[in-house]
Amino acid sequence: MPVSLSSPNTVSRRRFLHQSFAFSALASLGSFSGLAASVPPDPTAAQLLILGDWGYEDLTAQSQVAAGLRAYAKQHLVRPQALLMLGDNWYGELAGGASSARWQKQFEEMYPADDFACPAYAVLGNHDYQRYPESKVDAELQYARSGRNGAAATRWTMPSRWYRFEFPAKDPLITFLALDSNMPRADGKQPPGRDFTLTPQQQAEQLAWFEAELKRPRKTPFLAVMAHHPVYSDGPHGDHPVLIRDWDPLFRKYNVSLYMAGHDHDLQHLEFEGHPTSVFLSGGGGADLYTLKVDPSQRGPYAQKVYGFSHLSVTARQMTLRHLDQNGRTLHAFTKTPQGKIAIVT
Repeated sequence: MPVSLSSPNTVSRRRFLHQSFAFSALASLGSFSGLAASVPPDPTAAQLLILGDWGYEDLTAQSQVAAGLRAYAKQHLVRPQALLMLGDNWYGELAGGASSARWQKQFEEMYPADDFACPAYAVLGNHDYQRYPESKVDAELQYARSGRNGAAATRWTMPSRWYRFEFPAKDPLITFLALDSNMPRADGKQPPGRDFTLTPQQQAEQLAWFEAELKRPRKTPFLAVMAHHPVYSDGPHGDHPVLIRDWDPLFRKYNVSLYMAGHDHDLQHLEFEGHPTSVFLSGGGGADLYTLKVDPSQRGPYAQKVYGFSHLSVTARQMTLRHLDQNGRTLHAFTKTPQGKIAIVT
């Protein structure tokens, strides 16, 4: 079972102050390798496009971001080999569950197979863990198994609440561990109302699975973890005391290259001195935007309240990550080598 802490909020505040100072030191010491020249998308690399917090009931912003996603891929000749869906896939009611008309309108047609002929690897967010009155979690798992209305196969890929995949399937370059970050409160209790989470037993089972997967030998130069909730965030939800307690030590111990999440409705990139893991948050897929709590000049290097999506390209030599606005314009980008050397891209 996870080890409990007597005062997780105190630990979170202490960690926040330490990490804020660490970033300031990182920036002042010039620990980044410097500014790299502009790096255009490499069509020969493994290409993945990233969206979080997209399944809002008002489709206005989601439609604009989806149009920008399609335009960006066409303009830069990016043929995405996967979509990464970072949770809050469905806000509100998903009437009909796996047979809901929302699947067709907000997933299959919003991100059409003609443009994105690839799997969409998905994780569960807190809004997915709301009952209206039925479980949307069960519906998402069922949709992945049965396809569209129980007929044709679907690109929606969620074999279980947590799972592993390597990418690309042939000669893989990056290993992904997709996790369920919907945790019981630090005291083990469930939230009130419609919301629910993993049980403490599921939480312990996933944590044991997570470390066992991290221990497995791998041939890929990069290791990434994806879930919905940030471990660290400059947004209003802030740092997550339970994930700091349970996951962050494993990121450090097993040299995780990248952690991707959403939940805060913005785009972020955080780096911490001496920490192997780049924190990359993409929560601008369509839900209402959130105002940042921490200025990126204090802890960054980047955070912005903006609609948009993200792009990960991977070669054996480096991975390149970009945040883009809803029109497909690059806002922030950086490269990272298997050895952990980071360069901010101009």
